[in-house]
Amino acid sequence: MNKFDMGEIRTEAENEKALAIVEQLMHLSNRTPEENELYELLVILIEKFEQEFYQPGNASNPHSMLSFLMEQQSVESKDLEEILGSRDLVAEIVEGKRKISQQEAIALADFFGVDASLFV
Repeated sequence: MNKFDMGEIRTEAENEKALAIVEQLMHLSNRTPEENELYELLVILIEKFEQEFYQPGNASNPHSMLSFLMEQQSVESKDLEEILGSRDLVAEIVEGKRKISQQEAIALADFFGVDASLFV
């Protein structure tokens, strides 16, 4: 696995390194608790960097985190219908028109392999 300084991501090069590590961790079938923690931390750091670097002034929120994870893992809205319910419900959540409930946050967390707190 690539070496990565676990501080704040400050450059696009650091972001690329972090993305590479997330990609590696994402494809591990049996991540250790430490690998899960690293994965979650890097997802948060990457999302924070990308929000600040590419969209200054837009703070991270549960919907942007969901969009980020969907993009990183090539997940489409239809892939979430089975875990969240109807197509309309998924569309409202993905588009940010509806808050993510605690139960939905848990389902999304299980699906993406992250902590539910990222979605609330």
